[in-house]
Amino acid sequence: MDNDLRAQAAPDYAAVVLGNLSEPFPHSAHHTQVSADDRPTPEQIHPAFYTSFDWHSCVHMHWLGASLLGGTPGSPSAGAAPAGASDGGTAAWVDSSTEASLREALGANLTQAKLAVERDYLVANPSWERPYGWAWLMRLAATCSASSDAQLREWGTALEPLVDAVAELSVAWMAKAQYPVRHGLHTNAAFGVGYMLDAFRSLGRADAAAACEEVARTWFGNDRGWPGDWELSGQDFLSAGLSEADLMRRVLSADEFDAWFAAFLPGLSAESRILQPVSVTDETDGYLVHLHGLNLTRAGQVARIIATLRESSTSVASAAAAELNEALDPLLKAGLRGLESGDFMSTHWLASFAWDALGSVAALD
Repeated sequence: MDNDLRAQAAPDYAAVVLGNLSEPFPHSAHHTQVSADDRPTPEQIHPAFYTSFDWHSCVHMHWLGASLLGGTPGSPSAGAAPAGASDGGTAAWVDSSTEASLREALGANLTQAKLAVERDYLVANPSWERPYGWAWLMRLAATCSASSDAQLREWGTALEPLVDAVAELSVAWMAKAQYPVRHGLHTNAAFGVGYMLDAFRSLGRADAAAACEEVARTWFGNDRGWPGDWELSGQDFLSAGLSEADLMRRVLSADEFDAWFAAFLPGLSAESRILQPVSVTDETDGYLVHLHGLNLTRAGQVARIIATLRESSTSVASAAAAELNEALDPLLKAGLRGLESGDFMSTHWLASFAWDALGSVAALD
């Protein structure tokens, strides 16, 4: 698996971004009304992120757009990624016409004035979009800020007040949350904390990053014997077990993670249910199509776990990496097929997950 898959996919994914950012309806609102008169339109309270069906999907569509503009290393026109780059790239993955359209669409939303409204809403509603929306917002900010592209860095600067707000909100939340949320939907704690940890490290928010590391160890450090054959429910787009492992590989050294992972998923093989692709029976059902996302998030998480296990020197780690590697290609292919339906219930979010998975798989080469 190599970067060619991303090069082939980039034009289609750019079209998805542009389509989503021009689609204000249908919209799934998550605003809690405080009076009969409290009936704002999505654009009034979320002037930057009011399209793409819901707020968090709009945020990660902006992340995908920024990635296609040069926020993801490895584009064919950029050559090799810069040394030490995380999400910072040097050239767009798309042609100049598409690049111009993406810049116009993202730039119209990522303004200081619009983002100030978004920041105020987050502060006024401290548990809203926690932690999933927070995680994608921080990824967007980190991708923009780390890029060598001047316009992306300007967007990163405009996003800094939201980074400050989410850093404060997340530290406060993690200080009081005694237990993690472990299911496979948006409020899954491990998935959100993992991506926030990456972003806070990249953005230099040391206190928030340390809080993520501490809560990961507290919530998950002693976990053993995860029931991987039981975790799947009918509308998951996240593997709760693999999300947890993907977080812990960020917190532990390679050898520490090797020992933790062996105890967490003992007897893991390529045939284990947690590593098997799943199918969707109705592409128009917004909940059933979550399973396409499950294939893709599993693929990305498996790839990143393999990378960490390869850093360990033990035979146990090598054996686990080999089993995971055998499962990787079927998961990725199954997930990518989910983008073929063209139904809005998939297209308003799934391309972001595909790009994420493709990047993690490409990094193994």
